[in-house]
Amino acid sequence: MGTNKMLGGGGFHHVALKVKNFDASVAMYKNVLGCAEAAAWGEGAGRGIMLDTGDGACFEIFAGGSGEQPANGFYHLALRTTRLDDVLAGVRAAGLTVTMDAKDIVIPSNPPLAARIAFFSGPDGESIELFQTV
Repeated sequence: MGTNKMLGGGGFHHVALKVKNFDASVAMYKNVLGCAEAAAWGEGAGRGIMLDTGDGACFEIFAGGSGEQPANGFYHLALRTTRLDDVLAGVRAAGLTVTMDAKDIVIPSNPPLAARIAFFSGPDGESIELFQTV
């Protein structure tokens, strides 16, 4: 599985978030983005859950966060999709804040990478990108 010989497969397993409102975050990732529960554990501020994004890569969400992103935190999370406009409509219907409407871009790489992208804020303020290659 995978092609990274150094790692023995490779790819992302999960990205971890420590969130202020565990229930709202889990509901958004499950109900708006369609992530499936892979594992859950703990109680109260010790709760955690792994939510599969659809290809085995997961969001790991921990309770007990302050709502502040750590200084060494990520810039944004990008989710691969083939249904960007439909997903973005669901994001809006859920009352989440769209921070950049859907637009078509070409990343001036070699070769150029054509994509349709959009950004929105998750319940804890995390920046989430929807990324669809075209």
